[in-house]
Amino acid sequence: MSLSHTSPPPFAQRGITLLGLLFWAVIVGFVALVGMRVFPTLNEYATIQRAVDKIAAEGHSTVPDIRRAFEKQKDIEYSIQSISGKDLDITKENDKVMIHFAYNRELELMAPVFLLIKYEGHSK
Repeated sequence: MSLSHTSPPPFAQRGITLLGLLFWAVIVGFVALVGMRVFPTLNEYATIQRAVDKIAAEGHSTVPDIRRAFEKQKDIEYSIQSISGKDLDITKENDKVMIHFAYNRELELMAPVFLLIKYEGHSK
């Protein structure tokens, strides 16, 4: 009685090659670069949105009061740099003050490659 043990052929090795590893390292590095550049702008957008919601809830009635309140909030929140009080579009809908804002951020990824992000929002 003979037991024959078959082993896989030598060319059936499994694993990642050096070129495959370098390829994925470049992809992961590029995604990390974009994430590190975009995250601060997302944080700024969230801060602006919170400030606009807070100002709309406070019940300011005139446009100059709303702009002044936004400038005061901007002085408190150091991360707001893309817009100012004069960039706000203030309207009244159904006896409720609505504050709209929109701005663009251009981020340099690697010269000459830039990423343009358009942000817009309004009070709730």
